[in-house]
Amino acid sequence: MKNSIKDLEIILDYNFKNYDLLKTSLTHKSFDNLKNNEKLEFLGDRVLGLIISKKLIETYPEESEGITDKKFANLVNKKTCSSIANKLNIKKFMFLGPSYKSLEKSTDKVLGDCLEALIGAIYLDGGLKSAEKFVLNFWKQYLDNSTLPLIDAKTQLQEHSLKKFKELPKYTFYKRTGPQHKPIFKTDVQIPNSKKVVGTGTSKKDAQQNAASKLLNYLKIL
Repeated sequence: MKNSIKDLEIILDYNFKNYDLLKTSLTHKSFDNLKNNEKLEFLGDRVLGLIISKKLIETYPEESEGITDKKFANLVNKKTCSSIANKLNIKKFMFLGPSYKSLEKSTDKVLGDCLEALIGAIYLDGGLKSAEKFVLNFWKQYLDNSTLPLIDAKTQLQEHSLKKFKELPKYTFYKRTGPQHKPIFKTDVQIPNSKKVVGTGTSKKDAQQNAASKLLNYLKIL
């Protein structure tokens, strides 16, 4: 076990003072129903959330809460955690019961949970700074990619209107023009205390998106 622990510490770029914490973080309940990584996973999930939310607010201070929340959800979900766990080859070091050792794709949740447990273990062993260093290192690629827009204009306008006025934007269908094979749709949109803005598109949906985008620009939200 000592050799494999040293190998894992090199991968994690972190040296544990308390090896019991590390072993527990790697132990699935199928291996030991009493002393396993469930509580460390619970803790690590919260520590990960704190670190990622703090980083997003620092990196994108002008961004709306709605967009930040969606980026956060993508960065801390089990899909991202299991992807990072696979890259670190965490399964090689885990203590798994016979029913889990041979599983592949179905272990994604198990791997994601184990990675969160490792974060919890690092936090208890070395404090928040050590956990933060670990997370920001292995989440760097995903944080860099989070600059991509994650919500469309219609959704952003809806979130703004609901948050500020507790009302949905009002879209009014204007008219449809042009030939049957190439129609042009016009619609307008308004939220409380705003003017009506007209949008156009090749479908009703596109027209609504265009109108929402124009209103967001008018309101200086985009």
